Amino acid sequence: MRYYVVDAFADEIFKGNPAGVCVLNEWLKDDIMQKIAAENNLSETAFVLKKGNEYELRWFTPKAEIDLCGHATMGTAYVISNYIDIGIEKMIFNTRSGILEVKRKADLYEMDLPLREPEKIPLLETISDVIGIKPIELYLSRDLFVVLETEYQVKNLSPDFSKVLRLDKGLGIIVTAKGNDVDFVSRCFYPKLGVNEDPVTGSAYSNLIPFWSKRLSKDKMISKQLSKRGGLLYCEMAGDRVKVSGKAVLYMTGNINLN
Repeated sequence: MRYYVVDAFADEIFKGNPAGVCVLNEWLKDDIMQKIAAENNLSETAFVLKKGNEYELRWFTPKAEIDLCGHATMGTAYVISNYIDIGIEKMIFNTRSGILEVKRKADLYEMDLPLREPEKIPLLETISDVIGIKPIELYLSRDLFVVLETEYQVKNLSPDFSKVLRLDKGLGIIVTAKGNDVDFVSRCFYPKLGVNEDPVTGSAYSNLIPFWSKRLSKDKMISKQLSKRGGLLYCEMAGDRVKVSGKAVLYMTGNINLN
């Protein structure tokens, strides 16, 4: 099976978020895909199968399958456009989160993702102890959505991952604040999925874009994810959807041998 690793939301290797992409001729058993994802040990491994003019797509962390992953979708689109259906500019993916569309625009890959507006909840007494600082607001969607006052606070955050594991709300934690030289910044933590900090989290922007669009009264925004690897994202509100664009670069190709 052909295997690729693509750094998404990056214009050079060792930046952005690495995604594994496995190109299938037929679906494997779920437990085999889970073992491959664990063996790859990246935050996400995507499995893609072409069906007619569209593609079926699933995503696995080292510990579990998830319902939406942005950076691995971008990585998959990069592989298809450059190595499978060379030069294709529009790709339709059938996923657990419905139909996802990716358009290639020169060296940018634009993803059309579902909007998931987070709902405000009371501040949890434990959250300050978990992340090491008291937030100004707390929201909940698939993940806990934590709003801090400054970019500096987001950048220097040091969560206690053992305590994140014990939280009964949220699959992960998205931490965000208004940016200094961009519209907003964020960091994302998913120890429940075997990923302490995810370098760049495309799916989080289903929450981040509607939140900051209202807060800043803007439909088009630029964001940075302040992980060690970092990532730059171009964001847009599009009705009941969001669009997230970025660059991608190939790190490696290889073969996975299952026999």
